[in-house]
Amino acid sequence: MTNDARTVEWTGDGLRLLDQTLLPGRVEYIVVRDVDTLVDAIRRLVVRGAPALGVAGAFGVAIAVRQAAREGWDDAERAAAIARVREARPTAVNLAAGVDRVLPFAAKGADAVAAEAQALLDEDVRGNRAIGAHGADWILRRSGDRPLRVLTHCNAGALATAGWGTALGVVRELHERGRVEIVYADETRPLLQGARLTAWELDQAGIPCVVQADGAAPSTILRGLADVAVIGADRIAANGDTANKIGSVGVALACHAAGIPMVVAAPWSTIDLAIPDGDGIPIEERPAEEIVTWGGTRTAPDRVGAFNPAFDVTPARLVNALVTETGVLEVSAGATPARRMAENA
Repeated sequence: MTNDARTVEWTGDGLRLLDQTLLPGRVEYIVVRDVDTLVDAIRRLVVRGAPALGVAGAFGVAIAVRQAAREGWDDAERAAAIARVREARPTAVNLAAGVDRVLPFAAKGADAVAAEAQALLDEDVRGNRAIGAHGADWILRRSGDRPLRVLTHCNAGALATAGWGTALGVVRELHERGRVEIVYADETRPLLQGARLTAWELDQAGIPCVVQADGAAPSTILRGLADVAVIGADRIAANGDTANKIGSVGVALACHAAGIPMVVAAPWSTIDLAIPDGDGIPIEERPAEEIVTWGGTRTAPDRVGAFNPAFDVTPARLVNALVTETGVLEVSAGATPARRMAENA
């Protein structure tokens, strides 16, 4: 992604968001100064990706504090507005974590909240760089120090974070080392985040890539055309079960069958130690229109509904490596987040 196309940026009195619903055709921004607009932007995927949602949620508290002062809300009204931001998307734990991190600063005013939110943004960028380095090191040790064919699903790049990216941060690092032959970017139905966003980021960075249908991914892996799969995550349970964009578990199953590494790249804040395993991860179900219409035209019979889960859960036994800013956990070998925390206690 170009340096001037920032996903999330505080303007001093509002939150400037790159409108990802318009990419790759147009690069446009919206400036959010009220809670209703922010909640709508989060739900419409103007801003998306777990780390970016965490940063947006943190700045959302500053917006709520400013709006409360401007419109004369009482404490209950302000708290309700903040809760709406926190709950705008249920699966991505970072959204709630971002809100919770800055809440203690709300009593000091919007500027104090915004300063802490900016600190979170800066930490995310630094953490993503570390994720990229750790992930590239691990992959090259196991796949050989050579140009690799990498498969990725959905978008876990700079657009999904405050900058650089998680899964795509690993790909960027590999590319900087001259170790990327080609990236297979799954298109990611139904909103095409892979085709619209990941391919756009890779093209901007000069990284060779092709877009493929989601259903092609297992075949690509089983035909021996990919050396490693790298995906992001929206929430990771204590045992390493990983929720990511729907279709991820099919990639993981194919990797397991083909004997190639399945790598999850995410900041430690995406890990929810309060949830023991993937059964406890809430799965967001999105509107039927995303499935039964295309370009405003209905593509399914009028009486037919839709089942539209936004995420699936990949069992920990299928995750070879979980890469965070602190290092790599070989989850399928038993190095779970819960065990790491117990060892460090």
